[in-house]
Amino acid sequence: MTTAVSSVTSRNPADPSDVLVSSPAPGAFAAVAAVELARAAQPGWSTGGAAARSAALGAVAAALEAAADELTALAVREVGKPLTEARAEVARTVAIWRYYAQAPYEPLGAVYETAAGPGLLLTRRRPYGVAGLLTPWNFPFAIPSWKAAPALAAGNTVVLKPAPEATACARRLAFLVEQALPAGVFTVLPGGATEGNALVSAADVVSFTGSTTVGRAVVHAATARGIPVQAEMGGLNAALVLPDADIEQAALHIAAAIAGYAGQKCTATSRVIAVGAALDPLREALPQALRAVAVGDPADASTVCGPLINEPARDRVSSAWDGLSVLAGGTVPGLPGWYAAPTLVEKVPPDHPLLREEVFGPVAALLPADDLAHAVRITNSVPYGLVTSVHSAGLDPVLHGLDRLDTGMIRVNAPSTGVDFHLPFGGAKESGHGPREQGRAALEFYTCSRTYTLSPAGTM
Repeated sequence: MTTAVSSVTSRNPADPSDVLVSSPAPGAFAAVAAVELARAAQPGWSTGGAAARSAALGAVAAALEAAADELTALAVREVGKPLTEARAEVARTVAIWRYYAQAPYEPLGAVYETAAGPGLLLTRRRPYGVAGLLTPWNFPFAIPSWKAAPALAAGNTVVLKPAPEATACARRLAFLVEQALPAGVFTVLPGGATEGNALVSAADVVSFTGSTTVGRAVVHAATARGIPVQAEMGGLNAALVLPDADIEQAALHIAAAIAGYAGQKCTATSRVIAVGAALDPLREALPQALRAVAVGDPADASTVCGPLINEPARDRVSSAWDGLSVLAGGTVPGLPGWYAAPTLVEKVPPDHPLLREEVFGPVAALLPADDLAHAVRITNSVPYGLVTSVHSAGLDPVLHGLDRLDTGMIRVNAPSTGVDFHLPFGGAKESGHGPREQGRAALEFYTCSRTYTLSPAGTM
């Protein structure tokens, strides 16, 4: 499902000689053992009461907040996240645990009248058991947290298999979480495909975030077992710019969504669709905005675009603009580590891979559209449907086009990047499978609904 590895290695993408983790992969038996340990701990965790789970999740939030500087520095070092973004991710992670710390007190169901006669009908939501979580490297604290916190709040136990590139972050997160929870309730399982496959084969509910190819395999394996599964996968996100938009502001938003964290977000913008008269001014403003993006050491607070996660990623990005007309970027900076300049291309053939496949780097294509309807067709023409940003001064054209977009999320006059952790998150088509993540939607995913019929004794 992910790359099979005999050892787990994690390097600093800004300085590849800096190795954070190098250890043998634990193997499939270790994965099954972790699930069995979590399964043994689950009944006590679930029946311990709302107050105990709420206090534990609140303690996790406090521990993460106390370690914020350390966690920020670790994210900068291990996954190359620019310092400002790393601080924001850690703050969001703390907020996620605080948000779900209140969830154990939420209602678990409802009471209904019977259709006829005395008695009551009840619905009640119950945890599945062990939640197997497979997470990527690009948000090493936030994504594991927005999966684990609701699963734990609902009474499940958790086994987390992080991407190898984020092993050090996952281990540190686990250390802080485990201090607040009973033994076996939260376990980190490092490794690759072997460990991931074993986890999916043993857990009671599975949540995955990563590439579409791997996500399909996870969904297939979990569905074959008949267990609940959600998969958040790739994106090929568009930014629509209407003629009445504030072009300068739109260019700044789009540049940030293309180049922020070197485009290594599933919500990054990779297609910019200029509607009608917006093309010429945007063609001038957006390259300027991209050239102004600070590229360099992620530990520098001014950096917006840091390194790619590894050398294959850098090579894939640097080949994406080959043979295309480049408006900005199209170069590999001569820096230590794996960097690529934020790049905008135009006149891209319709069958070019850049318009069909996710690059996962700071590269975007500028595309013209005759009108809003044409822009919507272009947006919907790809296999993915995660998020679309729409830039316009008028509400009517925005509302007119929104319902026809085949994307799970729409952001108006804002970058395509950005997540509100208390609202549902997810995409359409090949960007997502199953129920949404985050907010109350997550609590529903990690629980199953039961219906109870209560009839008085002696009734027929």
